[in-house]
Amino acid sequence: MSPQTTTSQTVGPFFKLGFGWLYRDNLADLSVSGERVAIHGRVLDGDGAPVPDAVLEIWQANAHGKYAHAEDMQDKPLEAGFHGHGRVATSATGEFLFTTIKPGPVPGPRGEEQAPHLLISIFMRGLLKRLVTRMYFPSDARNQSDPILNCVDPTRRSTLIASRAADELGALEWNLSLQGPDETVFFDLGL
Repeated sequence: MSPQTTTSQTVGPFFKLGFGWLYRDNLADLSVSGERVAIHGRVLDGDGAPVPDAVLEIWQANAHGKYAHAEDMQDKPLEAGFHGHGRVATSATGEFLFTTIKPGPVPGPRGEEQAPHLLISIFMRGLLKRLVTRMYFPSDARNQSDPILNCVDPTRRSTLIASRAADELGALEWNLSLQGPDETVFFDLGL
C-alpha cells in the first residue's frame, strides 16, 4: 500500500473554545507613546453579507517605526507594553474592533520609507490560505510616496486606506470586502 495524499483543509470556522485565549484587541497599553486610535469595521462577502466567523491578525510597528520582534534590528526604542500583534474575531454581524497606536514609518523593500500602516491577515471558513492586506491611515502625506501602495492601481488604493468614522471618538473605519466591485486589495505572498 502506498501513501495517499490527503485533501486540503479550509481555514476555520473558529471556535471560541480553545481559541479565545489567543485574541488580543489592544495592541498597545496606555503607557505606550503614540497617537491612540480605535479601528472598527466589517468583513463582507461578495454579496455584501457580513462574515460572522472571520479572524483578523494585526501586525504593526510602534510609533518609532520598530517591530516588537527579535528580527527587527533597527536602533529604535521599543517600549514595554507595546505588543504590536493582535487577533480579533468578527461578530455575528461581521464587525470587528481593536485599539492600538498609529505606527511610525518603517523601511521598505529597498530601504525607502513606507507610510504608517498595519499588516492584516484574514482567516475564515472556505479559505485554503489566509488573505493578506494592509491598512493605511487617512490624510497621511506619506501615503503618496509609499512604495507598496504605489504598486496598487490608483482606482483601488482607497480600499487600503481607512476613513474617519462619523463619531466624536476619533475612531477609524475600515471595511473589508472579499469580492465584488469594492473588493479590498489583497497581496499574493506566493506561499
